[in-house]
This record gives sequence, C-alpha cells and structure tokens, in this order.
Amino acid sequence: MRLHIVAAAVGLTLALAGCVTSGGLHPNGTLTDPSSLKTERSLAGVQVSDAAWPKEDWWTALGDPQLSALIAEALRDNPGLAEADARARQAQAAAGAADASRQPTFNVGASVAEARIPTSFPALGNGHLGAAKYVYGSFKWDLDLWGGHRAAWQAALGEQRAADVDAQAARIELSTNVARAYVQLGYAYTEQDVAQAELKRANDARDLTRQRVAAGIDNQMQLKQSDSEVATAEGEKAQADRAVDAARIALAVLLGKGPDRGQDITRPQLLPPAALSVPGNVSVELVGHRADLVAARWRVEAASKGITSAKAEFLPDVNISALAGLINFGGANLLSLQNRFYEAAPAISLPIFDGGRRRANLNSKDAEYDLAVAQYNKTLVSAVDEVADDYDAIASLQQQVAAQQRALDAANDAWTLAEQRYKAGIGSYLEALSVRQELLAAEQRMAGLHAQQSDLNVQLIQALGGGFRPQADTEQLSSK
Repeated sequence: MRLHIVAAAVGLTLALAGCVTSGGLHPNGTLTDPSSLKTERSLAGVQVSDAAWPKEDWWTALGDPQLSALIAEALRDNPGLAEADARARQAQAAAGAADASRQPTFNVGASVAEARIPTSFPALGNGHLGAAKYVYGSFKWDLDLWGGHRAAWQAALGEQRAADVDAQAARIELSTNVARAYVQLGYAYTEQDVAQAELKRANDARDLTRQRVAAGIDNQMQLKQSDSEVATAEGEKAQADRAVDAARIALAVLLGKGPDRGQDITRPQLLPPAALSVPGNVSVELVGHRADLVAARWRVEAASKGITSAKAEFLPDVNISALAGLINFGGANLLSLQNRFYEAAPAISLPIFDGGRRRANLNSKDAEYDLAVAQYNKTLVSAVDEVADDYDAIASLQQQVAAQQRALDAANDAWTLAEQRYKAGIGSYLEALSVRQELLAAEQRMAGLHAQQSDLNVQLIQALGGGFRPQADTEQLSSK
C-alpha cells in the first residue's frame, strides 16, 4: 500500500512539474575550432619542428647564471604568486564544500535541563522541578535523482582546475617578465655607455672648437653649437643613468624585494637571440600548451555544469531524513526503551510557483556559459595571432639587424678613414669627431635592435606557452 502511495506521489509530482519550466532558455555561445584559425600563409617559410615548444626551465638555455638565479628568486618570493596560490586554495575549498553537500549528514546531540513541569500536564509532573534529558541522532540524505548537486560539484571542480592553471600561468608570466626586465637592464647599460662616449666626444669637440676660435679659424657661432651639443649629451647621459636605475628597480619589484636589491644585480650579459622554429600545427596544439587557454576551457566546462545544475532545480527533489533518540522527564532512567522515539520522513518537493527565480537563475547560468565561451574564443584568437605576430616581428628584426650591420660597418670604416686622414695631416680632428658621432649613433641603433630581438624571443616563448605542460586531465579536456 505504501509503495502505491509513493508511486502516486511521484506521478503527481511529475505532472505538476510543468508549472515551473525551463523551456525557451538555452546558451548561444559556440566554441571556436582551433583548426579554423589558419596560419599556413602567415608562417610560410618558417622552419617547422614538433620539438619547438619551450621547456619548463627555458631560461637555462640562455646560458646566464644570474638570470636563472633571479627567476628562481622571483618564483620563490614574488607576492603576486602567493595571491594566485591563495585563489587556487580558495577554489579548492569551494569544490570541497560542493562535494560535501552531496553526501548524507548524520548528527548526534544530548541535553540535560532543569524544568518546572506545569500542573496542566499531569501526565508529566505535578508542578515541581524536574530534569529533562534527551539524546538523539539525525540523518538526512538528498537523493539527487537528477544529478543537480553532482553537476554543481563538477562546476566547482572545473573552477578549481582553472584556478590551479591560473597559478601556473602566473609563474610563466613572472619568469618571462623577469627575463624581459633583465634584457631591458642590459640595454640600459649599453645606452649608458653610448651616452658616456657621446658626452666625451662632445666635450672633445668643444675643446677643439674653443682652440680654433682662439686661433681665429672658427667663430662664436661654432662654439655655441658645440656648447649645445655638450648640453644635449649631458641630458642624454642623465636620462641613460635614470634608465639603468629604473630597470634595476623594476627587477627588484618582480623579485618581491626593495629597491636596494636591484643595486646588487650586476651588469647583464647580452642574451643571444635563439634560433626558434615554429611547432607543427600551432593553432591546434596551442590549446594544450598555453595555460590561459587551458584555464579558459576549464571555465567553459564549469559553466556548462552550472547550467545542468540550474536545470535540475526545475525537477522534483526527493530526500530522506530520520530522527531517533531517547527522552525522559524526571528522574527515571534515560536509557530505558520506553523513552525511545523515532521518525522517518521521506519527502518529495516540487516547484509550483517561485516568481521566476529558477528561470532567472538558469538564464544567468546560460549567460555565464556564453561569457566563458566568448572569453575562450577571444583568448584563442589572440594567442594564435600573437604567435604569428611575434614570428613576423622576429623575421623583420633579422632583416633590420642585417641592414644595420652594414650601416655599422660603413660607420666603422668611415671612422677608421677619418682617423687615418687626421694622422696623415689631411683632415682635421673635428671632422673625425663628427664621423665618430655617426658611429656612436649606429652602435646605439644596433644595440636597440639586439635588445628587441632578445625581448621578442622571450615574448615568443611566452606566446608558445612558456614551458606549460598539460596534465592528464587537461589532455582529456582538450580532446573533448
């Protein structure tokens, strides 16, 4: 008989469930297929290698022990990483809470209280003080027939995995930022050298001009021009000194230290540009080699599970609860069987009218999914284009370096000829100093190009994932 009653209740529940419906609500976002982002023409002529992905400790290949030590220090002490790790632990706790909500709960309790029993309850007492004692145990379990709680847990788990990957992405970004700041410090020192050499050249030229004015060869106009060159060179030298200090402080910030830490960093070596090749099928494989893409994909999965959980709220809910214990008034033995009580309460609930709360919640979850998809698609397109742009910039810089090398060789030859002419008594030293100025400018441009090459190499390493290696669950995710 009881089975018939339960079956009838379930049937009635299913019939009435249509009162609150999720009909007409659905997400609109569509994930971009990585293979649709073509790169063949953009990367034409670039050497292809399946082993081109950066290693996890990619900076060691640059052969600079100081840089390796600085990156290790930053990965240990930078406070931004502590923030990322805290967010990952926070997401882990949220996933644990969502999982715990799916499990049965069991509680026990006991109490002893002195109470005056009213005379209006003659069965319990006669108006005197008495002891009320009880112990109990309670049990509750939501059967989760439609998997809503499980989907909510899976959504939280997806967010946890995304936060874990975000923490790895923060480490990759930090390592590349340290390397780029290190390159900038090296270039700042080179600019300082050029500025110092230009200041010396300007002073030498002014001294020579002053002598020529005294000898009646030049006039005050030439001397004032020389004074202007010296003042300009002094300003450039001060600017170059400031650039060195700023680069040191920038590195100290990345290391999580005060500005004095930057003063201990010795002059960097010039990082050699690496001979980089493009990995095969970049647009497809990038999905598993870039932490930001993996995290974005996990968030899409989490949003999808959030929709499943929200839809389950429209369906009937069944839970089981039970309560049992012993209760006694007065001085009798509490542990006597006559004091026992119990209750078993299977319950069925269904939504009839909620003012649109469930539909609003589902609509919000659909929007969250569309947002996650849009962010993933945006990250994917940006990542593929970033790789192609970095390769194009590196190729362009190679041509610029080759052209600038010819200009530098010509400036060196001109300086050598100017010195020979001066020593032979044909040309003046002032003319030689003018040629020297052109040589210094050519050296500065070449140093800037070399710094750009090193910086772009680091940017490309970051664009290719910075040594991120997908875990087993990530590989499974990218294959869905």
